[in-house]
Amino acid sequence: MLSRFKEDLACVFERDPAARTHLEVALNYPGVHAIWFHRIAHALWTRGWKGLARFISTFSRWLTGIEIHPGASIGRRFFIDHGMGVVIGETALIGNDCTLYHGVTLGGTTWQKGKRHPTLGDNVVVGAGAKVLGPILIDDNARVGSNAVVVKPVPANATVVGIPGRVIEAKVDMSDDQERRRQAIAEKIGFDAYGTSTDMPDPEAHAINCMLDHIQAMDKRMDSLCYSIRQLGVAIDDEGLPTLADCEIRNGGELKPSEPPKPL
Repeated sequence: MLSRFKEDLACVFERDPAARTHLEVALNYPGVHAIWFHRIAHALWTRGWKGLARFISTFSRWLTGIEIHPGASIGRRFFIDHGMGVVIGETALIGNDCTLYHGVTLGGTTWQKGKRHPTLGDNVVVGAGAKVLGPILIDDNARVGSNAVVVKPVPANATVVGIPGRVIEAKVDMSDDQERRRQAIAEKIGFDAYGTSTDMPDPEAHAINCMLDHIQAMDKRMDSLCYSIRQLGVAIDDEGLPTLADCEIRNGGELKPSEPPKPL
């Protein structure tokens, strides 16, 4: 049991950059306190001391704001960050190296006896406010986005977001030429399309990506049009038209050249 306590402290330093000393973590991290109380309560529960186990669980909830049923089975190096409002049901099974953030519920969808709470594989991360409901499997290395409501199984290495939860594509292929050009234009105009996460796109990011593609296509067409007009011997006044590389976004979207524009 002592070795488990030491592991619980050590895993905090791997996942929380705010952690400074072991003493600070041991005294001030409610997620760690809740895990320690649960390990004691679960040991009593499995030995038949269910009343005492529930009392310790209730005391832990009063002290930490985290409710873990003593019947829940939790693996090693489990970390609850912040923790307030976390609820873990009686038949929940949690693997090793999992992380839960505040407001997470691992709940049931039925009043029937038996397995009614989720199973989390190893190295699963559940974001703040997410609800994982029912006897479903969240497989190894899966990620559940903040405020998602998950009622169906999630395969290994997948990311699930939304209400109801849906599995999304995991990565953006930056080896693709279009993606590289899109990223370059986004940086030039001051928008990072992947600032929140490359594996959790949202409708707004998708819409802006479409705009970036449109800007890129319009630039090409404009260059081609200007070239054709010059070939006809018509002079084009490009004065005052900054190129994308010579400008930046400031003051709520107003376009201002960083240096005098150069004629084409």
